[in-house]
Order: sequence, then structure tokens, then C-alpha cells
Amino acid sequence: MSRYLQSLLGALLLLMSSVVLAHKQSDAYLSLDVLDGGRAIDGEWNIALRDLDFAVGVDTDANGEITWGELKARRTAIEGYALPALELKPADSNENCSIRPLELLTEQRIDGSYAVLRFRATCPVAASALQIRYSLLFDLDPNHKGLLTLRTPGAEQLHILTLELPAYQADLAHSGTKDTFLAFVRQGVIHIWSGYDHLLFLLTLLLPAVLRRDSNRWVARESLRDSLSGIAKIVTAFTVSHSITLIAASLGVIELPTRWVESAIALTVLLGALNILFPVVHARMWVVALIFGLIHGFGFASVLGELGLNRTNLSIGLVGFNVGVELGQLVVVGAFVPLSFLFRATRFYRSSLMPAGAVVIAILSTYWLASRALDTSLT
Repeated sequence: MSRYLQSLLGALLLLMSSVVLAHKQSDAYLSLDVLDGGRAIDGEWNIALRDLDFAVGVDTDANGEITWGELKARRTAIEGYALPALELKPADSNENCSIRPLELLTEQRIDGSYAVLRFRATCPVAASALQIRYSLLFDLDPNHKGLLTLRTPGAEQLHILTLELPAYQADLAHSGTKDTFLAFVRQGVIHIWSGYDHLLFLLTLLLPAVLRRDSNRWVARESLRDSLSGIAKIVTAFTVSHSITLIAASLGVIELPTRWVESAIALTVLLGALNILFPVVHARMWVVALIFGLIHGFGFASVLGELGLNRTNLSIGLVGFNVGVELGQLVVVGAFVPLSFLFRATRFYRSSLMPAGAVVIAILSTYWLASRALDTSLT
């Protein structure tokens, strides 16, 4: 291994260590039904048991399994942690709605077990617009998202609450279609940028895209046009294929366990990295993008699949999220391609950067594959 390769590999491993050790992103599902002309709100908050255990310690015997008895015993602590993290206020009032817990239940979703906290909010005045402020788990996980569904008679609004945008003002007299679309565009961008496995898979296709194989070695492509043609085919194939399964999975046409999907995604990243180190497919990389992109589409669909959206909002969410994914993807491609083309003819790129990057990606994807397939605490 060359001196350049050793130093670069060390730097890349150090850089990617934060990706390996990062706490897994969490989601909670908040449904609000506006009643009595905006004077009352019935709420249901689905919070992952793993997150509640992280926040208030639900697994009291520390055996790795949370029983109904343990959950009930921590009900007061759960309500005391969660309910203050939600503020509801009529826009034309200075006083918050009072929130009263009703019951605690459990629910099994495709990504694990959830506590279901039901509550009733009573507002000081009838609300024509409702201010919502959300802060659950932000103190423990800055990547946490609150997926909000707000229902009024004849309408449904959707929004995503994050640490950066924790507040939302809902006009109860309108559908909020534009806000829903923009919220999902933004989440699509965030999802592709923070989805390290998706990005690294794309990188395994882009790294050799400015090169070609000649006599069993990598050589630089002669022109930018030639490079862009291959990259365009890869990006288009990946977009088409993941869009197909994103739509199919979100509509419930195909359903696969999250554990299988996430493990398969890690496997595609590993195979992409190994294909750089030991090239098997190199002439038509768009075919790889087309086939493996189908698997990545199921991963994208996990953001939408659990929301229980009506047909209108599901369509808006699908289009908005997919637009966001593509915008985020184009930014990554636009930033990477000029640099890779500039350095493609150098020995550093062909003999150091590309193989070192592939080794790091292979290490990370092997780690992800093992931890996801075995369902260990490493994820």
C-alpha cells in the first residue's frame, strides 16, 4: 500500500468515524384532531419505546426487553417528559391550550414498538389558526423528527417538526397543501444528505464514472462530455428505479420488513465498494444503479409509509419528498463531478483516492450490514 494511500485511508477513517458512532435518527408520530370549532383537540402521540427508554429509562430490569408492566410503571415519567414538549396555542390568544393525558397504549410498527400517548387539549378560545411548538427528544437527539398530522373537519394537513424548525402555525380553515409539499421537499433533501448509506452507494458509482477500463486498469475518460454522459445515465437510472419502489411501498403495494430493507441497502453499498476494488461491472454502471436503486426506494419509503396519509396528502408527500431527494442528489453530484473530472487523470485519484475511498466504504457498509442483519445495539 502506497504512502499516499495509507495517509488518505487514515484520514478518511477518522472522518467517517462520526458516521459509524452517530445515534440512529428517530421519528415520532403526532396526530391532532381539531374539535368543537377549535376549542378542543384530541391528540395521539406515537413515540418509539427505544427513544423513551433512552429518555426516561423504561427498561427497568435492563434485560433489553420492555414489557407492558415496565411501560405502565413509568407512565407518569413518560407523560411528564413528553407533554411539556408540546405547546398548542390559538394564534389570537396569549394563553396555551391545557393538555390532559387520557391513556397509554402500545402499537407495533414496521420499525419497532411504540408507546401511544393519547391526550385532550382544551383551548382558551376557539382557534381559527393554531400555533404548534414541538421539542420532544431534541435535547437527546438533534436529528429527531416529529411527523405531524393535523385534521380538521373536511381537511388534513401534514408537517414535519425538527430542531431547526420546531414550530408551525396551521390555518384551520385551509388545507395547507403548499406547506405540506414544501415540508416534504425539505425532508427529501435532508434525507438524502443525512442518509449516509444512500450517499455512499451513489459515491461508489460516481468515483469510477470519470474513468474507463483499458487492459485491466483504470484510465481517464478523454472528455467531459463522455464523463457526463455516463454520469447522467447512472443518476437517471437510480432516480427512476428508486422512484418506482418509493411509490409502490408508500401506496402499500409492496411491504417489506425494515430490517430486511436496511440490511439490503447496506449490502448494495458493500457490493458497490467491492466493484471498485475488484471490477466486475464497469461498462454499464447505470444497470447497477437501476437494479440496486429499487432497494434504496424502499428505504426512502420508510419516511412516508407509517403516516397513514389520506390519498391527497400521500400524493403530495410522495411528489414533494421525491423532488427533495432528487434536488439533494443533484447538489451532491454537482459538487463531486467537477472535482473528480479535474483529478481523474492523476495517479493520486486512480491509485490512492478511489481505492482508499472504496476501502472505507466497504468497512462502513460491512459494519452496517452485520449490525442491521443481526439487529444488534450497534445500529
